[in-house]
Amino acid sequence: MGRLFGTDGVRGVANDLLTCEMAMMIGRATGSVMAGRRRRGIFALGWDPRTSSEMLAASVAAGLCSSGADVIILGVIPTPAVAYLIQKYKCDGGIMISASHNGPEFNGIKVFGGEGYKIPDELEERIESLALSGDIPLSSPSDIGRIEPASNASDDYIEYLKSTVLHSLDGMRILLDCSNGAVSTVAERLFCDMGAEVTVISAEPSGENINCGCGSTSIDNLVAGIKKGEYDGGAAFDGDGDRCIAVDSEGNILDGDDIMAVCALDMKRRGKLKKNTVVGTVMTNFGFGRYCRENGIDLVTTKVGDRYVLEEMLLGGFSLGGEQSGHIIFRDHSTTGDGLLTALQLFSLSARVGEGLNRLSGKVEKYPQSNASVHADSGEKLLFYTDRRVREAIERAENELGDRGRVVVRPSGTEPLIRIMAEGEDAKQIERITEELKAVLEALFDGEKKEI
Repeated sequence: MGRLFGTDGVRGVANDLLTCEMAMMIGRATGSVMAGRRRRGIFALGWDPRTSSEMLAASVAAGLCSSGADVIILGVIPTPAVAYLIQKYKCDGGIMISASHNGPEFNGIKVFGGEGYKIPDELEERIESLALSGDIPLSSPSDIGRIEPASNASDDYIEYLKSTVLHSLDGMRILLDCSNGAVSTVAERLFCDMGAEVTVISAEPSGENINCGCGSTSIDNLVAGIKKGEYDGGAAFDGDGDRCIAVDSEGNILDGDDIMAVCALDMKRRGKLKKNTVVGTVMTNFGFGRYCRENGIDLVTTKVGDRYVLEEMLLGGFSLGGEQSGHIIFRDHSTTGDGLLTALQLFSLSARVGEGLNRLSGKVEKYPQSNASVHADSGEKLLFYTDRRVREAIERAENELGDRGRVVVRPSGTEPLIRIMAEGEDAKQIERITEELKAVLEALFDGEKKEI
């Protein structure tokens, strides 16, 4: 078996790659490795509402208890809520069962440390090695952990979010797409408490409809709803609530780059943008970099993945960072990307300055981007790194674009995909380059299958 942990925890199809047995061993290994501050470790455990989540959560809880750790059950709750409640409840760590923006057949296991951060690679490797070995000591019968439900988890999270803004949303009409995911339990109440008139869509999770034609990766319904109704704006979240994509009153989409642009300039004006720096990734649009330069803001870029953004923020002492996909980290308020926090900050900013999102956004003149994906299992991902034809095709594309654009081709850390992105001044040119690179990869993988 290959490496379990990717860029965002363990991820796989439930009851296939991600089984109850694996989940229990990961829970047991996590309890053994991380419970070091007290005689009995304490871990918070939450999950999103997909069908397999309760099954996997039960397995993780059993593993933790068998290692001698106690478990606080948070239930269905967003990932960033787990990160926050770990700290509030003084836990040694926490686990979220979720596959984030992936479809309902997938699930995952995200592990957080006692300070609310996703654990570093070194800890992941220790947990993984122990889980795969199966050689994990069990606690004595007298030290088996206990499971206890948290009575106020959602309330505590909502009150924390409300405390991060000083301006109410009185009079605002907001449309929220909850992706039939974890934010369905808290989003409406949060924004109503802040004074907004709220309408929610895709907020009836069945276990099988999470991220299906809704949420931050599929926002057509939100855009249509904004255009049909008289809303000041809207926000779409993903299945576990760590992403946010916004829509203004005219139906224009604000992705992560747009949201960071609005918030960065406001934070700079208020002296809240530490070192006048924003952290993005290699997927951040060229136009955002130009916007930053024009406004006296430095941009630092990292590999794709909110964990890498956060690592750079901590290393440099920066207060704002994120990804085009909508993972935004407000370091003064959170240890991880938080979609509800992002939406709350954005709408509160709009209310405070008295300007709609349509006036605040649209200031980033973006370069055209073209994106494509090719299915790739772990072996094909390895082939991507080693095959000469792939390197040559990427080099040809880079040489063609020169300093007028760029190409990013990378294996996904959360899905069985190779992702292709081309960006440049000429939309037709980058669409052609994207399709040519996609064809090279498809021919390579198809050729390997035929040889087998």
